[in-house]
Amino acid sequence: MRILFGCHLRRTGATSLSESNQKKPVLLKADERLDLLKKENIQIIQSPSVFSFSLDAVLLANFASVPKTRQAKIVDFCSGNGAVAFLLTGKTKNPIIGVEIQDRLIDMARRTVQLNELEERVSFVHADINNITDHIPADSVDVISCNPPYFKDIPSSTKNTHSAYTIARHEVKLNLDQLMKKTSHLLKMNGKAYFVHRPDRLLEILDTMRANRLAPKRLQFIYPKTNKDANMILIEAIKDGKPDGLKILPPFYVHDETGDYSTEVKAILFGE
Repeated sequence: MRILFGCHLRRTGATSLSESNQKKPVLLKADERLDLLKKENIQIIQSPSVFSFSLDAVLLANFASVPKTRQAKIVDFCSGNGAVAFLLTGKTKNPIIGVEIQDRLIDMARRTVQLNELEERVSFVHADINNITDHIPADSVDVISCNPPYFKDIPSSTKNTHSAYTIARHEVKLNLDQLMKKTSHLLKMNGKAYFVHRPDRLLEILDTMRANRLAPKRLQFIYPKTNKDANMILIEAIKDGKPDGLKILPPFYVHDETGDYSTEVKAILFGE
């Protein structure tokens, strides 16, 4: 991720940060680093031992349509260390609520808030999405974004031995049906939801959305480069929207023929 976002600052041992652009001391732990979200000018705390975010989070935040100034409640499910929530601050003046189940990731996200003095812009709820209405009222949210676990929890499937990676990648805590149920439960009527996922689960995703009052409205396939199969999809859905009218957007290519990031990706990452 340091390559995508430029600045990479590594610390050995617990260290108090005192960079000139921050006012509050923040503890950076032994296996953590700082990466820079360049366009947003946000330093984000990451750790390779608990699954640093990648381009799928960046593309999701770019794909999501959020009101810039009109008052709205915005929630990011499966927030991890907060990448999507922090990226969305560049698109809206509204506060953003991230929801994450893992202790270590929520701690990193909250320290990133402190480091960048974003207390009025971003907050995090430490919760299981299956119990989210204990923290956020039903039918109260305008926009939900989510970068969920991609893989089904199949006993025979190979999983990472590190539990943080398993929870982030496999549906051990939250499956697709549960995700769509809670998304629908939280959204207002005509509220919008945005997901990044895998193309091989597209039909299941669409069926599960429709079964939970979520009408798919926009779909985009993400390709590593031309002449390669799609490896990601981005989907927008509207709660209680009309069942027809799904729009397939033009293909999005991550790399050009030279192997460099495409012009579109550079624009998202660096504003070029």
